[in-house]
Amino acid sequence: MKTGTRIRRFHRWVSVAFTLTVVANFVAMAHGNGRPPPWITYAPLLPLALLLFTGLYLFALPYFSRDRTRQSQPIAN
Repeated sequence: MKTGTRIRRFHRWVSVAFTLTVVANFVAMAHGNGRPPPWITYAPLLPLALLLFTGLYLFALPYFSRDRTRQSQPIAN
């Protein structure tokens, strides 16, 4: 399995974890007596940071791949 495929799979699972932590945060705010505990409030930050780094890697992957070939097409007049 290629590294890009592993990173993409990891990125998808981390996005699920991020979504769940954000939903838990909103549920805690709705049911709490004011402010939720700090560990619920800050829980989405770790998955968000991982999403940032994996997303930037996946964004840059096509631009820095070694087997990328340029297709030069003639300009039609």
